[in-house]
Amino acid sequence: MKLALIKFLSAATIVCAADVPITQDELVRRTQELYDAVVPGDQAPWKKYFADDCIFADEKGRLFDKPKLIADITPLPAGYSGTIKVENVQSRIIGNTAILSYDADETETIFGQNLKARYHITDTWLQRNGNWQIIASQAHRYYEDPAVGKADPRKFADFIGTYELAPGQTRSVVGEGDKLFVERKGKKEQLLPETSELFFRKGVEGRILFRYAANGKVDALIDRRNNEDVIWRKMEKEEGERKN
Repeated sequence: MKLALIKFLSAATIVCAADVPITQDELVRRTQELYDAVVPGDQAPWKKYFADDCIFADEKGRLFDKPKLIADITPLPAGYSGTIKVENVQSRIIGNTAILSYDADETETIFGQNLKARYHITDTWLQRNGNWQIIASQAHRYYEDPAVGKADPRKFADFIGTYELAPGQTRSVVGEGDKLFVERKGKKEQLLPETSELFFRKGVEGRILFRYAANGKVDALIDRRNNEDVIWRKMEKEEGERKN
């Protein structure tokens, strides 16, 4: 009888161990613990909360297994400090799987200069043998416009004109006072200066720059996207007038 009772209690313990519930609040607490460990380079929470067979994909597109991930957690250099706060959390907890999706709001100080960045991260937690650990994590960085620099309206005359991508595919650059605009098919967007010859459009990742030929004149508009260029050839004035 005693042996049967021991077996029953042992089986009950195993069942309970295999079915330990978790809440969103607990997931957030653990996640914040992970980020609080980044600045001092404390690897302990990362060893604890990431499964041995985890996959971690960072905002740069790099893939890490657990050994590489842990090795990447090192103290910030002297003169560097910062914080990462977990915000805008959503979760789905179903059985032994929990998905936590959230923003990570980072503030970094580098020798007295403050920088900010925002990331969105989705972690998949899996319960095995009564232990909840991250089995997969995916991060991306929110796009942020660069700081607006100072334009040089004296250079606008070099940039203004019609540019052709292919026959029948044109866009125009026009100046209005101290502002520069690009227009295509009735859509007009301001070209905001990053420098006097490098521009961007609000909320659009990439850059617009103008290429000078050997004769000192602009011969192309370059639409640079993720370090790859789409080149629009500048049309001769009379040719542009005929096209438009």
